[in-house]
Amino acid sequence: MNPKPGTRIDVGGVVIALIILLLSALVWWDMSNLSLGATYGVGPKAMPGVVSVGLAILAAANLVQALRGELPHREVGDMRAILLILGGLAALMTLIAIGGGFIIGTAILFAATARAFGRNAFFTDLAIGFVLGVVAYVLFAKLLSLSLPMGPLEHLI
Repeated sequence: MNPKPGTRIDVGGVVIALIILLLSALVWWDMSNLSLGATYGVGPKAMPGVVSVGLAILAAANLVQALRGELPHREVGDMRAILLILGGLAALMTLIAIGGGFIIGTAILFAATARAFGRNAFFTDLAIGFVLGVVAYVLFAKLLSLSLPMGPLEHLI
């Protein structure tokens, strides 16, 4: 894994590979502490194991490319777009924490993300996010019987 002549080791890529490997180890550790067992065949521990192995493979491939200096050039992030998406996530988490519900938070997150990607129809995107939130809520809460955070709108459904 020696770098090609004239190329440099991508230190940032090595750091990213190590972070991915750490995340893989964390997922594996968390999965190994699950006390759930499988009654028949594959149990709930299977998927976290697959994700952990996949992350480890990704980390190894990233490390090899970083050491060879073959990772593509990273672009500078658009801070406005990043802040819009983080703001949408913060709004979703805050609304869930204070009892605002899943649907409203999802609508705001969808509209903020669409705006971050350059779309200029905020209220239309809010309506689309609202419809997607209702559909997701109905699918998960009503059809699959999974509990999602309830707010005033969810109590009406």
